[in-house]
Amino acid sequence: MTSWQPGRFNGPNRPGAAGGLTATATAPRTTPGRYNEDMEQLIFRMHQMLIEELDADQIAAMPAEERRRVVEQSAETLLKRELPTVGGITRDQIVARVVDEVVGLGPIDALLRDPSISEVMVNAPDEVFFEREGILYLSDVRFRDQMHIMRVIERIIAPIGRRVDEASAMVDARLPDGSRVNVIVPPISPKSPTITIRKFRADKMTMDDLVKAGTATAEMVEFMKACVKLKLNILISGGTGTGKTTFLNALSLYIPESERIVTIEDPIEIKLQQPHVVSLEARPSNIDGKGEVSQRDLLRNSLRMRPDRIIIGEVRGSEAFDMLNAMNTGHEGSLSTVHANTPRDALARVENMVLMASLELPDKAIREQMASALDLLIQLHRGSDGVRRVVAITECTGMEGSVVTLQDLFRFEQTSIDNEGKIHGAMKPTGIRPTFAERFAREGIVLPDGIFVNERK
Repeated sequence: MTSWQPGRFNGPNRPGAAGGLTATATAPRTTPGRYNEDMEQLIFRMHQMLIEELDADQIAAMPAEERRRVVEQSAETLLKRELPTVGGITRDQIVARVVDEVVGLGPIDALLRDPSISEVMVNAPDEVFFEREGILYLSDVRFRDQMHIMRVIERIIAPIGRRVDEASAMVDARLPDGSRVNVIVPPISPKSPTITIRKFRADKMTMDDLVKAGTATAEMVEFMKACVKLKLNILISGGTGTGKTTFLNALSLYIPESERIVTIEDPIEIKLQQPHVVSLEARPSNIDGKGEVSQRDLLRNSLRMRPDRIIIGEVRGSEAFDMLNAMNTGHEGSLSTVHANTPRDALARVENMVLMASLELPDKAIREQMASALDLLIQLHRGSDGVRRVVAITECTGMEGSVVTLQDLFRFEQTSIDNEGKIHGAMKPTGIRPTFAERFAREGIVLPDGIFVNERK
């Protein structure tokens, strides 16, 4: 098969003449899933021709599904008219890519539609990575050039009224499905504009799903379920991509439906099933530097909304002080997440964030607040095999001098790594009885036998 030779066009109609697509044979040579320069040139030209033929305002006003269907029909008609000998898989590939360019996010649209992919990262036109099951892969997807990336960026940020240029080179945004997007452009990223997309899971994982995935054990789940019902204040800690928000979502399913819940996030990711939920979202400042609403502003306001529980998607600043105050003043059962590698590091992070409130509190006073407010720390870790695991459930027991005391109730013990790099081990109770164990009995909560008995003696 002879490869397609890109021709010039000046109008939308006649194939082979000025304005059409010229070809020396039936189709461009293509390898499914791989970058092909001839294919990309054809897709680019068809994209330009469709823009000329379609009414942009009318297309934009259509619902997403109808818009995609109309553009797909137009692309098929155009391809049959311009290159009638192209058929089969090649035709379907070309039409799908052209539709992605017109109504989607170009080359990365197929990656975003793949449910097994959790994150997509564009580092440069020829460097597009994705994450699947916790492991990064270099994809075969390519952009034509940096301007191609910029066009996709504009399509992402235009609907939310944001802009990106040399004066404002970093932007956080959200796709219509809730996926988080971070964009950085030159001169901050000199090599190329970059896009990082953390995909939003429409099908929220339950604790049963996490048990099957090896994140937790059934015994741990029963214990954590009891802790949520007991209205303990829980902080979920972990590094980037360890599944903190997913775990928080799953844990929140155990909150009784009779309670009023206020969630505070930046951006919104938590989707609760309870009937009485108020979701609040932080907002960055506008182009003029005004209108910012921080998580701290939302947290302060939420205290006037009569919440039974407050859930903060991630503590990342001075709102940590208000969170501790809320936990210490009757708002029990609060849940939140924080970036940290160990439970002890999580406390240090919270302490540093309280200092960001510029209240000039002594270190001991802050630690006393933490020791009084926080009941349980759940530590998540993503192993080298890509599996996200709970590696520790730790109780905050109080103060010893100027140090917050901690004790592990569950701990992951690694036994080996096999030839394929898979980590083997088990999450076991340490046998230490938590200080709040009596409250389980008072509330009529029954835990599985043996959790607080050290079976490793």
